[in-house]
Amino acid sequence: MGTIADEAKKCIEVMRKGGVILYPTDTVWGLGCDATNVEAVKRLYEIKRRADNKAMLLLVDNPDRICRYTGSVPSIAWDLIEMSDKPLTIIYDDARNIAPNLIAEDGSVGIRVTSELFSKELCYRFQKAVVSTSANISGEPTPRFFAEISKEIVDAVDYVVNYKQLEKGNPKSSSIIKLTKEGVISIIRE
Repeated sequence: MGTIADEAKKCIEVMRKGGVILYPTDTVWGLGCDATNVEAVKRLYEIKRRADNKAMLLLVDNPDRICRYTGSVPSIAWDLIEMSDKPLTIIYDDARNIAPNLIAEDGSVGIRVTSELFSKELCYRFQKAVVSTSANISGEPTPRFFAEISKEIVDAVDYVVNYKQLEKGNPKSSSIIKLTKEGVISIIRE
C-alpha cells in the first residue's frame, strides 16, 4: 500500500486519460473522474447505470475553487461552509467549466469542499474538481464501507485506491442545500 500522495498520483494518471476511479471521500466511497471530461463522465453514468439527467456532485479541496465551477456564489455560502459540522454539498446556480453532462437541467451544480485526507489530497494535486457519486448501481443501497461495494463496481473502474479499504464505520451522508444566486436556501437533505 502506497502513501496518500502515491495513491493520489495514480488516480490522477488514470483521470487524465479519461478513467474512472473508486476512492474514499469525506462521506462514503465514491466513483470519480475528471469533472471536465465529457467521455469520462459518460462512462461513470454507464457504470452506475444512472440516467444522465440525474446530476452528480463535484468535490474540491478548498472553498476558493468553488468560483471556478459556478458563476454564482452568494456570500452566505462561505458562512455555511465554515459553520457546517458535517460534510455539506451546496447546489449553486450557473454551473460552468465542467462537462455539460454534469450540469443539472436547471443549470446548477452541486459542490462539496472535502476535508477528508485522501480526497482533499487528490483534489489538491489534480487542481480540478473530481466527480463524486456513491459507489453503487443506481437504485441499490449505498455501501457504507469498501467491503460492501459490489464486485461489479470494483471490476468496472480503472483504478481502486489502496487506502482505507479495511476501515468500517457508519459514515454520514452529506447535508445538501440549494442556494440560489439571490441567497435563497432550500434544504434538500439534512
